[in-house]
Amino acid sequence: MLDVAGRTASARQPGSLLRRPSPPTLIRATVIVVILLVSLFVLPQVLSLYYVDYMTQVAVYAMVALGLGVLVGRVGLMSLGQVAVLSVGAWSAARLLFGTSQPFPLVLVEAGLVTMVLGTVLLLPALRLRGLYLALITLMLASAVYVVLTTLNFPNGGHGFTGYNGNQIHIPPIRRPSIATSDPAYFRYSVIVAALMFALVAVHIRTRPGRAWAAIRQSEPAALAAGINTTLYKLWAVALASFVTGVAGGVLAGAVHYLYSTDFQSYTSITILAVVLMGGAYSLWGAIVAGLLMQLLPALLNNWGVSNDWLTILFGIGVVFTLTTAPRGIADQFPKDMARLGRLLFRLVRRPRPVVVVEQGETP
Repeated sequence: MLDVAGRTASARQPGSLLRRPSPPTLIRATVIVVILLVSLFVLPQVLSLYYVDYMTQVAVYAMVALGLGVLVGRVGLMSLGQVAVLSVGAWSAARLLFGTSQPFPLVLVEAGLVTMVLGTVLLLPALRLRGLYLALITLMLASAVYVVLTTLNFPNGGHGFTGYNGNQIHIPPIRRPSIATSDPAYFRYSVIVAALMFALVAVHIRTRPGRAWAAIRQSEPAALAAGINTTLYKLWAVALASFVTGVAGGVLAGAVHYLYSTDFQSYTSITILAVVLMGGAYSLWGAIVAGLLMQLLPALLNNWGVSNDWLTILFGIGVVFTLTTAPRGIADQFPKDMARLGRLLFRLVRRPRPVVVVEQGETP
């Protein structure tokens, strides 16, 4: 039976509303599963411990870039204070691991909650600012946190909540989970935590907060006119980014064993912002690319005998090149370039060859 639109009555049944996943969705899901399986079971077997350690750092800084991507790419808030949030998360996790016997996953959640509360409270007065002004405020906050941690001697070892590791041998390193004491096992653990953080952000992006953030990024006055509580959703984005970065700090604490204030200098925030812009602030894949640029590239240069000082020049050129030729970052532009290259090669291979006509009596 047909209705006025020419559709069958069965098409209006509730069961017909269930659609099969589109091919692009299936392809993305397959790629994600393959990357996870390779990271968990292949990389720890084929890489040396040198690169396994750096790949753990890649997972950590991919989470940091993920949080910054929420602020920059989704809401349009320019932040230069992520390294301060990372340091607070790492310090909180380290002190909880030394001062209590709580399970490692619970400590990660608590470190994320600490940074979520602190980040939201500190940035609440600055949410009316945008662009360069907000970036300067967050950079000053990062510098202030660095000064405070340095002045307080950055308690990072020993018993209780105020112990300090003065390079004394008897002070144990920051403990890891019992199922991931070795470096390869801890790399797998960090990959699983990073995957959970990516899933958490993806759920936010695909639901009501993500739609509100997109409206705010396009035009805050228009979002206000549409009835969106911009202050609430900005705070939501800051809280989510701070939580993810705090969890990354907890994973970092277990990875490096000992924490020092010099590991969290404020200028690192500028480098993090640069790699996020190069990787792609508008894409979750861009966070993974940013993590690779932040940690794997220095490891490769180190292994090749090239000074890491060149990274400042490379990142500067990379940001200018990316913003002028690929504003959405490497994660968006690279697949397009590969698709164009594939189509070009396909046309070259399938190009018909000219037919040579040989007349009777002539030698071909």
